[in-house]
This record gives sequence, structure tokens and C-alpha cells, in this order.
Amino acid sequence: MPLYLIKRLALPGVLLAGFGMFFASGAHDLLSWQFLGQHYTVIKDFVADRQWLSYLGFFCAYTVTVAFSIPIASLLTLAAGAILGWPAITLVVGAATAGAGLVFFAARNLFTDMLRHQAGPFLSKLEAGFSKNAFFYLLSLRLIPAAPFWAVNIVPALTRMDLVQFLTATFFGIIPGTCVYIWVGRSFDQVLAAGKTPDLEVLTNSNILLPLTGLGMLALTPILVRRWQASRKKKELQ
Repeated sequence: MPLYLIKRLALPGVLLAGFGMFFASGAHDLLSWQFLGQHYTVIKDFVADRQWLSYLGFFCAYTVTVAFSIPIASLLTLAAGAILGWPAITLVVGAATAGAGLVFFAARNLFTDMLRHQAGPFLSKLEAGFSKNAFFYLLSLRLIPAAPFWAVNIVPALTRMDLVQFLTATFFGIIPGTCVYIWVGRSFDQVLAAGKTPDLEVLTNSNILLPLTGLGMLALTPILVRRWQASRKKKELQ
């Protein structure tokens, strides 16, 4: 098989393999609120007896989840808040940043040519914006919960943004949202201990979404200020 074809198929092939293994192994049945509710006491006892092993296992599992873009990161974050407590904030932020970094690296080295060819002029505009304000653009996207995490991992890799900026913006950008999810997960502790399923509607509460959206808009302030200054200088020169 030609090398260029291998490069084009490598990343989607790996992601599809990860999805296939996740569902074929039955792991999706184990990672459900029903399963957690039924076995919650056993899981909590295991964590209490083997705390550091539990932390390591969770960190690795979360990193793999983000790296393969498996859509269970939110569930894992909430469950970690209930089971692991407040230390889960550090574990989730670290693992999510590591997993996102792996996706960024893979997309830049294995998948860039094909996506650049398909994106065309759109990518050129996106690249120009990221090259000027890469850190604050990405920070804002991380802070706003509506932005798909997997997409925000891939798009910057197609621009000139460097890995250090990507990891830094990701690390700090996901801290507020992670803290909120862990806080909500802590409230699920007693619900799961009773063998019940938590009410996830709390995550759509405006008291949670509005502050995070506000933080995302605040991160855009430096970009807006720069544009205003550039526009002002342009008018002065005319």
C-alpha cells in the first residue's frame, strides 16, 4: 500500500478501531449509570482500598477515551466526581490534556494532507485567524461547553498553532468546566449509593451554562481589543 494512502487512512482507521473495540467488548454496558448504581458500593470500597491504583487506572482510561474520541468523557467526569471526589479535577484535567495532545499530534502528522485538501479556502481563513490569536481562540472554545471537544482537538492541528500553545490553552480552558462537572458529580454520590440513576437535567441549568459561556466570551476580549485597535489605526492612516 502506498505511503500517502497509509497516512490518509491511519488516523480514521485507529479511531474506528477504538470505537469498534469499545462497543464489541461490552465496555459501553459497564460504563452506564445503571451499572454504576448497581455496583457503586463495591466500586467505592475498591477505590478506598487501592486509592493510587484507582487514580492511575482512571487517568489512563480517561486519556484513551479522549485520544480515541469515544463519547463518554462527560459520563466519566461525573462518575469520577461521585467516586473519586475532588482529586478527580486534577486527574480529569491532566488526562484530557494528554489525550487531546495525542489527537493533535496524530492529526498534524497523519491526517493533515487529506483535511487540507478537502477544506480548501475555509482552512486558509481559519489558519489566518489561529496564527494571530491562536491561544485565545482555543481558550475560548475550551471554555464554551457547546464546542465539541473532539473537533477542537483536530482543527488547531491543521493550522500553524504549536503544541505548547495547544496544551496550555487546553489545560487552563477545561478547568472551569471540569470543576463544574465534578461538583455536579459529587451530588450524585448519595443517589448512586441508593442504586438510583442521577438526574442529568441539572447540566442544562442556566446557572451552570451561562457562567461558562461568559468565561468563553471573556477569553475573546483580547482578540476583540486587538481588532478594535487595528481598525482604529487603519482609520487614522486614511
